[in-house]
Formats: sequence, structure tokens, C-alpha cells
Amino acid sequence: MATKVVHTWVWVHCDIQGSTSEVSLINFEETMSMSETDKNLEARFEAYVAEEKKIEPKDWMPDSYRKTLIRQISQHAHSEIVGMLPEGNWISRAPSLKRKAILLAKVQDEAGHGLYLYSAAETLGVTRNQMLNDLHTGKAKYSSIFNYPTLTWADMGAVGWLVDGAAIMNQVPLCKCSYGPYARAMVRVCKEESFHQRQGFQVMLNLAQGTDEQKDMAQDALNRWWWPSLMMFGPNDADSPHSAQSMKWNIKRFSNDELRQRFVDMTVPQAELLGLTIPDPDLKWNEERGHYDFGEIQWEEFYNVIQGNGPCNKERIAARVKAHEEGAWVREAANAYAKKENEKRSKSATHAA
Repeated sequence: MATKVVHTWVWVHCDIQGSTSEVSLINFEETMSMSETDKNLEARFEAYVAEEKKIEPKDWMPDSYRKTLIRQISQHAHSEIVGMLPEGNWISRAPSLKRKAILLAKVQDEAGHGLYLYSAAETLGVTRNQMLNDLHTGKAKYSSIFNYPTLTWADMGAVGWLVDGAAIMNQVPLCKCSYGPYARAMVRVCKEESFHQRQGFQVMLNLAQGTDEQKDMAQDALNRWWWPSLMMFGPNDADSPHSAQSMKWNIKRFSNDELRQRFVDMTVPQAELLGLTIPDPDLKWNEERGHYDFGEIQWEEFYNVIQGNGPCNKERIAARVKAHEEGAWVREAANAYAKKENEKRSKSATHAA
């Protein structure tokens, strides 16, 4: 069996002032068979994760763990950036200056979330350009929910209440993700998404308590966004190819179906408070389970949308590509400035020496 010198990470206990610290990682060179190395490292890695410890960018990790994180974090970042488009469509048409300012701030928040997440993904060795190219060419996915149109002002309420509500349900557990940079980014993201959800609910409440026409508008928005919001949690557990391994690695904490059920249980009482009706004739409380039963999701629609055939797929990608191309001069100017500043610092360091 072939052998070679490899850089290996091992876990050691460090005794500090008579007490044992948390297990830490040390890098050293050791000659051993590659198969033995991989097996040993993966076992240590899984034990480390099982102890609820965080993996950091310079720590050893299996290639499959790295690839899973790149796929998930970049997809999450893409969703934040593409998710600006349906709401940005209403900034100039908001019904008041106050509403316009709130919506503008919310869209700016989503842009920030995308940047946090792209930065977290970059710690895994993938470049920003590579991630954006994957998005623009259709190789990378983003949340299917953003491929639906926002037809009325009530959609701004439904998106905030339902879509951001589903996002919070998905994302709060990620604050305890095993990968440190992702977990830390999610803390701020979740705080801001929580505000977005409350703001969306307020829009729906104002409409529901308004004129008959306004209440009908709110009900129509709920009718159109309810089922796509349930699809946000992904396929049923039996059909989800990544969930089991992601949960084993503590990337995900709960399965798709568990999170979807929690969302339904949380949202139904809120709809009742609004005086609106969930568009599901099979929805009913199950006393034995202690949860709401709900109807079957139209999975054919879900897969059709994620394959690029939704109402707005082509429009969303075209808008992102256009924005990227028109913003090239900004990136070029920023890079030129950074290069100039680096040269100044290098010269200053040389003179000081």
C-alpha cells in the first residue's frame, strides 16, 4: 500500500493550570498509508462533531463535509440575493413613505445576509466568482419560493409573514451548526429575519382589519403563498438525499418534515388571529398527535420550479446576471483601490525596515 507524508490533524488534551481544557487540534507531519490516515481522521472528526464542538476553516474535515457545506451555504447566499427581487419590485410602489422606507431597509438586510453567507462559504475554499458563475449558469440552486411573482401589496405582507417565518424555522437551528463561520453568520441573520417576519405580519393585520377589499387582498396573498411556503422546507424526509448525512454532521438539527410541521403548528393560530383562512380543506387539529394534520403538497409543482420551469425562474436569473454585469465597474474600481492601498502599505513597511 502506498505511503506518503501528509499533514494530519489530531486531537490532544491541553492541561492548563491543573485543569484540562477543551480538546484542540494540532497539525503535524506523519508518514502513514493514505487509507489508514483518512479512516483515522474521519473517525476523530465525527467524534469531535458528536461532542458539539465547532469545526473551523483550518481544521481537517472530510471532503464530503466541505462539499456539503459549500452547496448549502452558497445556495443559502443565492437565496438571500435572489430574494431581494420579488420585494424590490414593490419599493417604488409602496403605499406610503413609511412603508417604502421599511421595505427598502428590509431588502438591504437581505443583501447583507447574502454577503455574510458568501464570506462564510469562501472560508471553505470556494471563490465568490465561482459561486456567482454557478448561480448565473443555472448550476447552483436557490430557494424555490423566489420564483413566484409578487402581484399585490399584500404579497409584501405574505412574504414577510410566511416566507420569512419559514426561513426562521429553518435557520434558527443553524445557529448551532457544527461549522463555526456558518453558525456565527446565522446569529445576526436570524435576528433580522425575525424582525422581517413581524413586519410582514403587521402588514397582513392592517389589511385584514381594513376594508373588505383589503381583507380579500390579504386572503388572496395567503392563498397563493401558503403552499410554496411549505415547499421551502424541501422534499419529504424519505425523498431528501442530503438530510440524513447533514443531521449526522450536525449541520442540520431537524429533518424537513419536522420543521414543516413546526411551521404549520405555529402559523395556523396566527392566521386565525388575522381572521384569514388557510387554503387547505384537510387542515385540522389532531389531538392524538398534538399537531395539525395538513393536506398533501403538490410535489410535481415543487420539482418543476426547482428545475427552472417556475413562473419567474428565467426572469430572476436574467435580473441577477444583468445586475452583475452592470456592476462590473464597481468591482474593478474596488479592486484597483485595494491594490493601490496594498502597494502603499508595502512601501511604508519597506521604508520602516
